[in-house]
Amino acid sequence: QVQLVESGGGLVQAGGSLRLSCAAQIFRRTFSSYGMAWFRQAPGKEREFVAGISGRGDTTYYGNSVKGRSTISRDNAKSTVVLQLNSLKPEDTAVYYCAADSGRYLSASYAEDEYDYWGQGTQVTVSS
Repeated sequence: QVQLVESGGGLVQAGGSLRLSCAAQIFRRTFSSYGMAWFRQAPGKEREFVAGISGRGDTTYYGNSVKGRSTISRDNAKSTVVLQLNSLKPEDTAVYYCAADSGRYLSASYAEDEYDYWGQGTQVTVSS
């Protein structure tokens, strides 16, 4: 079982930056055996893949909407994943969710239904 807790959301002006963190509590398995990802969901829209990282931490994936403006990283010793968001736009406003996918040491999935565990989400609001 995995428990995920996100932090770092808030209100920021367009062009600003935010650093979202996800702290994981892992029972039975090691954190590095989980591919991790961030998704987001804006009001009235479907949940969208933002970024993913392999369990080993050496392969990253980005959604088109944030590519070039974001960086995902992880610290397996601390069981944390960080999403750095730069050059924020009002359309980045959403609830951001951290998710874990077991058995993904070498990769991470773009697909929402591949993820077994989800955090409660953290709100990011970008003002124009």
